[in-house]
Amino acid sequence: MNADRYFLLNKPMNMVSQFVSTHHVRLLSNIDFIFPEGTHAIGRLDQMSEGLLLLTTNKKVTKLLFQGTRPHVRTYLVQVKNKVSQDTLKQLRDGVGISAPNGSTYTTTPCKVDIIEPPTNLWENGIVLHENQQSDWLRIELTEGKYHQVRKMVATMHHRCIRLVRWSIEDVSVESIQPGQVQEVNEAYFFKALNL
Repeated sequence: MNADRYFLLNKPMNMVSQFVSTHHVRLLSNIDFIFPEGTHAIGRLDQMSEGLLLLTTNKKVTKLLFQGTRPHVRTYLVQVKNKVSQDTLKQLRDGVGISAPNGSTYTTTPCKVDIIEPPTNLWENGIVLHENQQSDWLRIELTEGKYHQVRKMVATMHHRCIRLVRWSIEDVSVESIQPGQVQEVNEAYFFKALNL
């Protein structure tokens, strides 16, 4: 039996987090890397989000990371339209109501949210704003990952998400990985850095 393999991908914008699709979209199979059979993404990033995507041939990791008893911190760098007030920061930190399945509302769990300086270590310029348009960058640390949660959180507070980068999960970061680049890591590092 072959040993499982583990990969870190810096998913670029305008790519879906899957290998096959019936839609005409950029796929993980378009990445210039030969993944072994049975590789799958652990969690997803929506098409316009970018940053850290974990992939593996180990079918047990998704359950360990997202359904285990220990919460795992995910850090996002988020550019939002317009300036963010201290009151908005407090509400985001305390938890806000976002849309959930069947027309219900889900209140997000408390999290860390801070205004940060525009990151200089991102790889692409992203979306160019009109010279009169203001924006802020937020660093959001969550221990949950509901569908489109970060986008919904800032939208609830009347801010449009301009750019969304998943920077890290626990101690695994994309800081040294270029967009579209894959880094293979060993199992011991993968489990230790993700606190699995």
